[in-house]
Parts: sequence; C-alpha cells; structure tokens
Amino acid sequence: MHDASHHPLTSADTSADRFGGLRRRGFLAATGAASLGAFSVAGCAGTEDSDSDGKGDGTPKRGGRLRAAFAGGGAGETLDPHLANLFADAARAKALFDKLADYGPDLSARPRLAEKWEANRTLDRWRVTLREAAFHDGRPVTAEDVLHSYRRIADPKQAFRARASLEPIDLRASRATGQRSVEFVLKRPTAEFPNILAAFGAYIVPGDATAFDRHPIGSGPFRFVSFTPGRSAVFRRNDDYWDGAPYLDEIEFVVANEESARVNALLGGQVEYAHELNPATARAHEDRGQIAIVRLRGSAMQAFCMKTDRPPFDDERVRQAFFHIADRQELVDAALSGAGETGNDLFGKGYEYYADGLPRREQDLGRARALLRQAGAEDLRVTLNTSAVASGFTEAASVFRDQAKKAGVTVDVKMGSKDSYWSDILDNGTLCCYRSGAMPIEAHISQRLLTDSTTNATQWRHRDFDALYQQAQSTRDKQERAAVYERMQRRLYSEGGFLIWGFADWILGTARNVRGVEANAPANTLDWARFDKVWLA
Repeated sequence: MHDASHHPLTSADTSADRFGGLRRRGFLAATGAASLGAFSVAGCAGTEDSDSDGKGDGTPKRGGRLRAAFAGGGAGETLDPHLANLFADAARAKALFDKLADYGPDLSARPRLAEKWEANRTLDRWRVTLREAAFHDGRPVTAEDVLHSYRRIADPKQAFRARASLEPIDLRASRATGQRSVEFVLKRPTAEFPNILAAFGAYIVPGDATAFDRHPIGSGPFRFVSFTPGRSAVFRRNDDYWDGAPYLDEIEFVVANEESARVNALLGGQVEYAHELNPATARAHEDRGQIAIVRLRGSAMQAFCMKTDRPPFDDERVRQAFFHIADRQELVDAALSGAGETGNDLFGKGYEYYADGLPRREQDLGRARALLRQAGAEDLRVTLNTSAVASGFTEAASVFRDQAKKAGVTVDVKMGSKDSYWSDILDNGTLCCYRSGAMPIEAHISQRLLTDSTTNATQWRHRDFDALYQQAQSTRDKQERAAVYERMQRRLYSEGGFLIWGFADWILGTARNVRGVEANAPANTLDWARFDKVWLA
C-alpha cells in the first residue's frame, strides 16, 4: 500500500465528519470474488423547469463544485487506479485516469484512449492505435505507457483487480510499433479482445508512475488537488482533456458510509450527489420534489446458485424443477421492494449477445412436482446458504423457502458470515444466494462457466461447452459469433446452475439542480459516475 498524504482539512473536508464512520462498504461487484456489477431508460437527473439561471432548456452550464457522497474504505483508501475495489475507488479513478476502452450501456467495448483496434486474420494479434491525448503534466500518452500499465497490472506479486482480465495477453511478446501504436500478441484467438481493454481497473498510468496518493498524474478529465483517505478527495477540471473539458470547476468525493448519512447530506445541501440509495428511500422521496431519484434499471443480477456437480443438483431435472418453483415477480417485489425486473435464468439482460428470444419462465408448481418425481426427489430437503452480505439476500431466501414448500421441497435457510460468505459459497454447499454486477456476457461465461474458471460457483464443467466458447472467440464474423453465444445460453437456460430470478435497480439521488447524470449507464460502465458530463443548473 502506498503512503497516503494527509492534506490539511478545508471547510469542505470538515463536512465529511458529519457523514458517519465506516460500517458498510459499496463494492463494485457483489460476488466478492474476481467479478464485478444493465440498465435501460435513458435520461438525466433533475428537472428542466424553473431553473433560476434561465438554463431550463438543458444547455450545459460551466462552473461550480459538485460534492458526491459514496461509501468509502476508511484510512486505507488509495488513489492507485489498479487497486480500485470500491465504487468510490472506481469513481475517483475514472475522474483522474483513462482506459483504452470502456463499456457502453449494452456492455460492448467503446474506444477511449484507443482510437481504433484491428485484428489479424487469426484473431491472436491486435494492433491498437492511440488517440492524441496527454497526461496532466503535459506529456503525451504513449504506447510505452500502455505496456508499462499492463505489465504493472499483470505483476503476480500484486493483487491488482484487472490481472485476470489481462491473462490472454502475452505481454513479453507485445510491443510498441510507434509512439501511438501497440501490437498485442495473444496466447490464443480472442475475438472479444476489446473487452480486455475495457476491463475493470485497466487504467493507463505514466510509465514512471510509482506513488498515486501524493500527487497522481493521469490523463482523465480532472486533475488532482487533495486527498484525505476515508474522508475527502478534491479534483479540478482538466481544461486540456482530450474528450472536452468538464463543465464543473471541481468535483469533491466525500465519504458517507451509512445510507442515511448520504441521504441526510443530500437533503441538507451538503452534497449534490448520493450514491447507492435503498428502494424505501427512493419511494419516500421520489415525489416530494426535494431531490431527484435516478434509477439505473436492471443493474445487478439476482440469483440462486445450484451446484451442478453434487446431489441433488447433479440431476438436471431437479435444476429444472427449481426453475419452475420460482415466482420471480414475488421475489422482485419482496426481496428488492419492487425495485427491479424479473430474470429468465440468463445473465446480462439487455447486454450485447443476450438471448432474449427464449420463453419467459413463469412459476409452474405442477411441472416442478412432476420433474422431482421423475428424479426420485419428491421429499427433497436442501440447505440454502444466505447472508446479510448483500441487500435482499435474506428476504429472497425466506420467500423462496415458502415457494418451494408449495412444491413439496423443504428449504432450510442457513445464515453465513458477511466477512467470508463469497469464499464460503464458491466451492461449498449445494444452493446459495448470489448476485453480480455488470460485465460482458463473454466475461461472465469465461470467469464463471468454463471448466477452469476461477469463480465457477455452479461448478458447471463441460468440455463441449468450453469448446463452444473457444469457437466463439475464434469466429471473426459477429453474427456467426452471436449465434454461438445464443447456443451456449440456450443450454444454460435448459440445464444450467444459475436460477436468475431478477435484476435489481441501482438507485442514486441528486440535488434538483444537477444535470447530465445518465440513467442509461450500469455501474462499471463508461457513463456511470462520469462527472465530466455533469453540470449544475
């Protein structure tokens, strides 16, 4: 961990004292393993009526400081972008740094510092051309900076989040072919290589960067001003930003670990942006007019995870029975307080390659009982592991226990430790509550559903399924590749181990004068927590 510099508190810093101590962290990925957190409904926070400055037509206005409240990580926080694990870390990193690419609303890769990319015929060499961009100290962003950044991330002695994502790249063989051109040599064909460029935490830093908390230099839309870990970070507009100077003069990230503290700070005018509100709070304030509520639709996959390699779920008929037991709308209403939409046992609703043509699953207790009889499991008793580690988990477990009882299945709910839940359920037990943040469908498959996947919580291991993934990655034509992904999803829909019952909304609150907050941007994507396009009306 780098030493953190403790800057003298300003009056704005002091306001962070009133936002409470660290008790609840807002993690990027709710799986707690190597993975992270879709939305639809485009729009902006705030209203466009009666703006006192006459900017009610939605014309962006320059100036002002926006204060954004996030749950934080205490005194151990860092501005090292490669160590980002919390939502607050990711938001700060996005303000200071850039990646070669980032994810659009459908989780497809969009160019950022990379101007373009092109593959060879066999998809195992990719040439990336950088756009003309500069770091905050005026030096150009070069191919050598890119290679340095990726080699730093890939260091096996470090616990950098993006290291697993960069695994397909042979960084020893990859090279700069010009100041703004990199040739990446891959270990195998990788049609979705741009997803690697957009990987969570794959930020580009200067080639000589060593300390990130004293005065970090990036190429992002804001420049560093001050940082007090666990309290506040202040960044100022980068007028030379390649994607256009931000509208705001400054952005201040303040730490407020309790949801009530973030809401009270927003209501009291101490902050203009509050991250991660619960559904009850949203309902209470949605129509009062004091603050604006922004719902990022379908942001987090909610599921039950069945271990497919052990009884009773090694019998696909039992898995199919559980698919039919679930009343998905009841689960959304009870466990998510209605703040979400139902799922169809496939990850990535609304994302690129999602198989949306499959029949929508409804509860069918008769069909569930028949399948259990065929499997010789009429009086089935199973343990469902859950924990208060994630919102709605304990409620979902209780609701599903009651649903299963109607099909003659006894579900014993077992509460697990919040501290060790994700590691506990990865290889142990038979049935558990599970959730995930946004990531490409290809990444979900590669990280969770291949024989050698490191976070294979369903223990789904099928060599023919692995071969389909390799076929997709070796297929140049996108339509043909999409057909392979659909084939894989049809199999998961039929016999997989993820009972995906819903997709939860992610909820933000803003002051009424805040504009430009995208409601079409899942967490972990380009437009989520993107403050260079936000302004104060």
